[in-house]
Amino acid sequence: MNSLIAILGLAFLVLVHEAGHFFTARLVGMQPRKFYIGFPPAVFKLRRKGIEYGIGVIPLGGYVKIPGMHRPAPSDVDAHFGRAIEEAPQLHVPAERLKRLLEEGHFELAIGSLPAFERALAETELSEGARKGSERGLTDLADSLGHDAYWRQRTWKKVSVIGAGPGTNLVFAVLAFTLLLVFGPGRGTTTVAQVEPARPAQQIGLRAGDRIVAINGKPVGYVDMFEEINGSRGRPIRVVIQRDGRRITLPPVRAFRDADDRYRLGFRPDFEPVPVHVAVWESLRITGVITKEIGAVLGRLVRGSGREEISSPIGIVRGSSTALERGFETFFWVLGLISLSLALLNLLPLLPLDGGHIAFSIIEGIRGRSVGREVYERVSVVGIALVLTLFFIGLSNDV
Repeated sequence: MNSLIAILGLAFLVLVHEAGHFFTARLVGMQPRKFYIGFPPAVFKLRRKGIEYGIGVIPLGGYVKIPGMHRPAPSDVDAHFGRAIEEAPQLHVPAERLKRLLEEGHFELAIGSLPAFERALAETELSEGARKGSERGLTDLADSLGHDAYWRQRTWKKVSVIGAGPGTNLVFAVLAFTLLLVFGPGRGTTTVAQVEPARPAQQIGLRAGDRIVAINGKPVGYVDMFEEINGSRGRPIRVVIQRDGRRITLPPVRAFRDADDRYRLGFRPDFEPVPVHVAVWESLRITGVITKEIGAVLGRLVRGSGREEISSPIGIVRGSSTALERGFETFFWVLGLISLSLALLNLLPLLPLDGGHIAFSIIEGIRGRSVGREVYERVSVVGIALVLTLFFIGLSNDV
């Protein structure tokens, strides 16, 4: 059951990502053609105001179809109508005319030629497969030649639509961290709330209400406190506390190793409520720290190390399931981390990732004209190879 909830959690984050693309596209005047929850085949679908909404049988996120992601090219004609032309050679002439118009950039004339081409196809006897392929081709070409096609838009609109996907994941992560700080146990302090019996903390006289101010002579905050204890790896440490206004140095003590392979003294810290504005700021700080660490992991990968830190969807689901066993708060925290990771991964300047589309949109804006389809395809091959490499590294780690 936990694994199913973890899978649905990951699917929800993908859906949040696609919703960002969808609603931003509509906001800036691009008309998406499809918005699906899950992937086809569809178990339910309806068309409203030119958009097909559907629920796919595979509950793994969703997808949005934005028309005209690339400028139409002559090769599109061959791809869409090649089979029909093989069955009916008389279609060769209108197809070549359409290819020439696309090659020369006469897109308005190309739009005007589509109805005649459609009539020629309707009057020609074709097999079922060739006819369906041609119908899809006409729809795709009409979409990509339309005035709301993605490639025709101004740079800021294209960057907004593509950036909204990872941007929505980023906002979700910050929101998740904020909600956990506000409605969760609160912000950790160095004040002791409870001492576990028969543990090192009790043996050296640590009491509830004591405030830990230093470990091994180093002043500590909430996070530093546990890092120093765990970093001792069982070696003796000295704890300095504040009790009733007095600083007291407790006797040396060795931490014990728990079931999670972490070293602890056996006490629980106190937590304090976090105001909303403080929670938002702290969430942004946490996001920055995690972003820096993810960047460091990618840097280590480039230098040939750190591959053990990469995980695939299998590992993500496994980690989410484990987090769920520890409570919903832990699971929600992990969900925020995954959402942030999805945002950062998608912002890498590699096609077909969102970051690659953003980079090419900016390049096209500077050049003042679209980049050719063949350039997109060549660069996409490199990007897909790198993404697949990361996937298989993560998969090998998880397996």
